[in-house]
Amino acid sequence: MPQTKQKNMELSIIIPAYHEEENLRIILPRLMLVLNELGMKHEVRVIDTMEPLDNTKAVCFSNAAIYINRENGNNYGDAIKTGIKYALGEFIIMMDADGSHSPEFVAELYAHKDNNDVVIASRYIKGGFTDNSTVLILMSRVLNVVYSLVLSLNCKDVSNSFKLYRGALLKQLNLNSKNFDIVEEILFKLKRIKPNLKMKEIPFCFKKRTMGYTKRNLFLFILSYIYTIFKLRFGK
Repeated sequence: MPQTKQKNMELSIIIPAYHEEENLRIILPRLMLVLNELGMKHEVRVIDTMEPLDNTKAVCFSNAAIYINRENGNNYGDAIKTGIKYALGEFIIMMDADGSHSPEFVAELYAHKDNNDVVIASRYIKGGFTDNSTVLILMSRVLNVVYSLVLSLNCKDVSNSFKLYRGALLKQLNLNSKNFDIVEEILFKLKRIKPNLKMKEIPFCFKKRTMGYTKRNLFLFILSYIYTIFKLRFGK
């Protein structure tokens, strides 16, 4: 898909989608309402699978969202890299399509954009909350502590993908991760190209997906994170 240069595009929303038609029917109208109320020039790019699995394209069309197929693979990391490639906004927000990331919270992230390179919707600072099971919360907390310490990332919620970034910084990155560990790779590599990276965490309440089923294989999820932390910390 050719990328057309647009002036004064303030915000791009990137939403990876894998069989999320029903959830998108709910969140896209809410998201568009929020963006229209904010009043800036914006775009919403839904990054679907390489070949359509449902009617996501039609849902995007009916809600003024830009539909894009993933490039180079069907993994989550491929969706993120495709979205970054085509996003035109000065700021870029990543959010999930399953309803766990409230569209209304986009306004909160955007409100903190000034003087920050990354704004994080954080489950693990005061006022934050996650609706997951006790086991998943424990695993997530351990993961975040390990990544924060080993990769020298000064934040409590490294792994939540719901973040705002400066687009120019994101486009400088050479990203390699194929799975959900790309979220941590982004922060680590941003800190590497800009040591004084300014990150701000704001409290966020994470909810379980609205409909459908998770696409994460827990065993592969854990293995990919172990591999990535060693690769990023000790690789070139």
